[in-house]
Amino acid sequence: MESKRQQKVASLLQQELAAVFQRDLPHLFPGLPPGISLVRVSPDLGVARVYLSLLTLGKTDNTATEALVQDSAKIIRQALARRVGKQLRIVPDLVFFLDDSASYAAHMDQVFGDLHIPPAPSEGVPDASDEAGNIPKRPKLFADEDE
Repeated sequence: MESKRQQKVASLLQQELAAVFQRDLPHLFPGLPPGISLVRVSPDLGVARVYLSLLTLGKTDNTATEALVQDSAKIIRQALARRVGKQLRIVPDLVFFLDDSASYAAHMDQVFGDLHIPPAPSEGVPDASDEAGNIPKRPKLFADEDE
């Protein structure tokens, strides 16, 4: 469980990293800059795990973008330090991971859409009456119960 301090630092880093990707370093990323879906900070606030969601409009190579982000980690950390230098004593080391939950959700939607589930047999729901149409009496649960 994360402490309140970890949650606050993670939220600050998420906001500021989004601003770094969009405003300070847009030239690093051709097309759309990666989105930040989640930031987790270690208890000593020294390492931040950043989960990137790559919003691609077509089929592109996500590993190339991930490699570009990994290679630019030092530049990204320096740009982040300029933004949060007054709020944090030490800017955490950034470790980037791809967040593939959106593609996984799309894949699962496709799998569920491709399923063929036959309809239930329409035999009708059996009712509680017998062939003569007499409804059976409710059983007594207690000895002193009236009918």
